[in-house]
Amino acid sequence: MADIRNRIGVDVSGKLSTEAAVEWGVENDVAYIDTRIDIAPNPLERFTDPVCEAIRARCEETGIRLGLHTLSAVNIAEVSPYLRDAVDAYLRGYIDAAARMNAAWVEVHAGYHFSDDKQLRMDAGLEHLKRAAGYAEEKGVQLLLENLNPEPDRAEVHYLAHDIEECLFYFNGISSPALAWSFTINHASLTPEGIAGFLDALPTDRLAEVRVADSNGEYEQHMQPGDGMIDFPDMFARIEAAGFTGHYMCAFGSLEDMLRGRDWMADRFPS
Repeated sequence: MADIRNRIGVDVSGKLSTEAAVEWGVENDVAYIDTRIDIAPNPLERFTDPVCEAIRARCEETGIRLGLHTLSAVNIAEVSPYLRDAVDAYLRGYIDAAARMNAAWVEVHAGYHFSDDKQLRMDAGLEHLKRAAGYAEEKGVQLLLENLNPEPDRAEVHYLAHDIEECLFYFNGISSPALAWSFTINHASLTPEGIAGFLDALPTDRLAEVRVADSNGEYEQHMQPGDGMIDFPDMFARIEAAGFTGHYMCAFGSLEDMLRGRDWMADRFPS
């Protein structure tokens, strides 16, 4: 139990400043911390060289593994003039900040489409991510592409990389070692293939992170583990059997909820 508990991190997101998130991790014995640096309390512009160097030094001193998480609301599949250039600048900004603070990863997304422009958006997003992966290689930064949730069929807007076919489009199209996979299990649980189907079809040799929350199996919701339909012992067994030795990341509720969920999941990890 102790080993798996040490491998389960917490997505602090924008609940705390990045500096406070690192200290919170130290105080609560959480070695893996995810944080977002878009807006207050972590506006991207704040992360100058001195700020990043102080965060880097503190993480090295304490052993905290810090990751950065881009905002899924930013459409990486942007095609419009000016905005498509802004997408590349946005991703470079995160990569530069990660390099300066020696962050262990940057979580990225494939964007979204508006139903009748799906292929156009997929192609555009692929090119944006290719450029980001190339830049990340130069900077020594690891990108993690997250599988996102499906939206209702009648919705106009749909996240990309929500099912196996779409995920493979990006992983087959980008061979760079700078792009790995962040597997969000509650998103996968909303697809017909489910968690097992994703593990069977996607490149588990590129699996670097597993994001955990429970699900009602019907629509997007990040529930407390144990409150939904996901079989956590089975999920852990399947993922570990695939050779995964990386970290799990709590992404639900409050910080206190995630600490409780961390212990709950550790108790259900296969012995």
